[in-house]
Amino acid sequence: MFDFFSVLIPFLLIHTICDFYLQTDRWVEAKKARTYRSPELYLHATLQGVALLLPAMALGIDWRSTVCLIVIVAVSHFIIDLWKVTTPKGDKLAYFVIDQALHVSVLAAIAFHVADGASIEAVLQHERFSDGVLVVFAYVLILKPTSIVIGAVLNKYPIVNSAMATDTDAVTDTDGVAGPVSDKTANVSGLVAGGELIGYLERLLILTFMLVGSYAAVGFVLAAKSIFRFGELNQSANRSMTEYVLIGSLISVVITTLIGALVSLGVGIKFK
Repeated sequence: MFDFFSVLIPFLLIHTICDFYLQTDRWVEAKKARTYRSPELYLHATLQGVALLLPAMALGIDWRSTVCLIVIVAVSHFIIDLWKVTTPKGDKLAYFVIDQALHVSVLAAIAFHVADGASIEAVLQHERFSDGVLVVFAYVLILKPTSIVIGAVLNKYPIVNSAMATDTDAVTDTDGVAGPVSDKTANVSGLVAGGELIGYLERLLILTFMLVGSYAAVGFVLAAKSIFRFGELNQSANRSMTEYVLIGSLISVVITTLIGALVSLGVGIKFK
């Protein structure tokens, strides 16, 4: 008898070790340079498959299923990595996420097949399935949709600054929304899209801490951000910029807190 997660977790462990620790930078560069002609590509894909012998033997999976999963993982890993090294250069993060999502999907499908009694119907009828969907929906909601809401609100409160009044080139502000900033001030406004990432990470942390019931940690996140922002805003002579940042931060925190509270109530997490 195999439980789905008792199969998937060892598979993911082997994948992580082979993909990030046993694969050297030289192998990665060789795959990019020579693509399908690279011996390193074949060696890496084979290693990913053969390494699954360890969890398969430990779990007592029969030899026929073991051979099949080794072949499936090796071939699929080869195809996915070949796609990655032959695609035009673009967003490295996006390629990385897609690449790992495909690898994990293959392993999850195999674990789903190997696990006894696992079926789509059983998953859908599981008592915690609706809770899982609600939590995933909450995380999706606090990212881009919340940024759009913050941006819509802040558009009603433009920054009053002679250097920033008329230009419409968009760079990202402190809480994940775009604001009008001129070319003259763009080079001192921080990383492009850096504020958006900060807003995402802040909301992810707040929601996660709320769902696990660690409300003190939420206060720590807010305090840490306030300390870092205080010095920056304290040096700014622009009062409207200070208010702009404060409004954006508070909206971000309020929305995330409300979503976290509603989801906590929905999944039966008790407030302490």
